Amino acid sequence: MPGHECYHCKQWIEAGEAHDCWTTTEQALTKDLSEDLRDAWERLREAVVELGEQRIYASHHSIMFARKTCYAFVRPKRSFLELVIFLGRTVRSAKIRRAARSSKTKVYHVVPIRHRDEVEPPITDWLAEAYRLLDDPPGKAGKARPGKKKR
Repeated sequence: MPGHECYHCKQWIEAGEAHDCWTTTEQALTKDLSEDLRDAWERLREAVVELGEQRIYASHHSIMFARKTCYAFVRPKRSFLELVIFLGRTVRSAKIRRAARSSKTKVYHVVPIRHRDEVEPPITDWLAEAYRLLDDPPGKAGKARPGKKKR
């Protein structure tokens, strides 16, 4: 029977068979995690849900946490969860593997998580700060607009 191999996921697709390898789910991204990483993922998701109303969805190789825009996401890896948090400032900590500017107002921070016990302050505090950042973006509040001087 004629068919083809998907060049993205390398799965064999029979002729006429529906296939969308770009569509993914949280379950698909976390199904192969070790027990420790699964516990860490569940604790991380629980901590994020406690922050308030938001959208949690899978996109390509990541699980996104968003309100108006994405404030954090997780990339499940073989030996750790790669948590990326967007903050309005640069944080210096041994827990942060890398930080760099992602826009004029935001800095992304990469935090590897290997165990459930790591999902505690300061990581949960940073997630809460990123969640609230959308309410009061840096550089917006209390900043005078350049222009004509009042006389």
